[in-house]
Amino acid sequence: MLRDAHWLTVRRAIAWGRVLLAGELILFVFLALWQNGVWAEVKVPVSADFVSFYAAGKLTLAGTPELAYDRTAHFLAEQRAAAPGGGYQFFFYPPIFLFLCAALAGLPYLVAYVVFQLVTMAMFVAVMRRVLRAQGWAWIAPLLAFPAVFWNIGVGQNAFLTAALLGGFTLLIDRRPGIAGMLLGMLCYKPHFGLLAPLALAAGGRWRAFLSAAITVTAVVAATIATFGWETWRAYLAAFAGSSDIYQSGTIDFAGMVSVLGGVRLMGGSGNEAILAQAVMAVLMAGVVVFIWRRGATRSVRGASLLTATLLAVPVALLYDELLALVAIGWLVREGRDQGFMPWEKILLFAVYPLTLLTWSIGTAWHAPLGALANLLILILCLRRIWRAQGAARVVSLRARTEGKRAPKPRWMPRRLRSA
Repeated sequence: MLRDAHWLTVRRAIAWGRVLLAGELILFVFLALWQNGVWAEVKVPVSADFVSFYAAGKLTLAGTPELAYDRTAHFLAEQRAAAPGGGYQFFFYPPIFLFLCAALAGLPYLVAYVVFQLVTMAMFVAVMRRVLRAQGWAWIAPLLAFPAVFWNIGVGQNAFLTAALLGGFTLLIDRRPGIAGMLLGMLCYKPHFGLLAPLALAAGGRWRAFLSAAITVTAVVAATIATFGWETWRAYLAAFAGSSDIYQSGTIDFAGMVSVLGGVRLMGGSGNEAILAQAVMAVLMAGVVVFIWRRGATRSVRGASLLTATLLAVPVALLYDELLALVAIGWLVREGRDQGFMPWEKILLFAVYPLTLLTWSIGTAWHAPLGALANLLILILCLRRIWRAQGAARVVSLRARTEGKRAPKPRWMPRRLRSA
């Protein structure tokens, strides 16, 4: 029953997605009302991450974009934007992100919050619709029920935008490499999520996309220097240099991190141990991505592996960033529909939902890094598909040799062998 999970049909996935979504919506509304003083008096106002974007935008519109990286000035701008007394929300984004922040800061705070979430969610849903090749709208229930959706909306983060850009890149890389490269280049507002993509492009020989991404990054950086001046970049680099202390100190809850670094720190490891473990994982993930992209795997497997390997390779990935894992699940569901699901694949993909739902609570109570485990499960499924493709190719090759025929060259083989 668990091995093949024939009971896990599309109808049941949609029905259970609706139930989970309804429960999450009720909880979400309850928490929102509670944090706004409906059930009890709020002594310390809760501030969302979005206030840091809005405050940076206000400073940019005032003609002082470099002050977005001055903690005192930025904190005062946050206090003016939202309820006074809330905690400080850090801003470590490069000046590229100030273009979007300034556009949002031209609106009233709550309007900007809602517009940003709705527009970026629409972009994300559009990408997922193409990834899943979905018809109608029933499929959107399990999509929106994914816990990272509510984490992103609740704190006002930009994970919808990140997932739309990186997911769109994996969607267009084969047919529209130039546009795919542009999408990857625009991800430079959160550059660590583009860590493995250049290696994937080089390994797969996707030089047109590589060049397009490089040109996009160069053009956007040049635009920021021309608009905001070099002083803003200097202020950003100074702030960025001290950002590691923030993430290592526990100011950002380790239970809310889904990276290896956060997992090691959550389990009681030292800062040096966490850095070493993260460095080892980053090297391993780079090797995995090069291996998969060089072997010419299907677009679904290449996309899913790049997304999950990126989450495991970067040191800073939080609960809302698990939307990248949801895109990876979408790719593997599409692959399963096209090629057939492998044993245990359905149930393991299904298990990612409760793992991500319980990541913060289990991490807080028992110091277990469920977020990194969920990403590792998805990556293992990608590697299993590569292994199965190799096994099938060996069977075909052996049968062809037995019958005295020339064996076909499968897509997963390295380019040097395909051309032999």
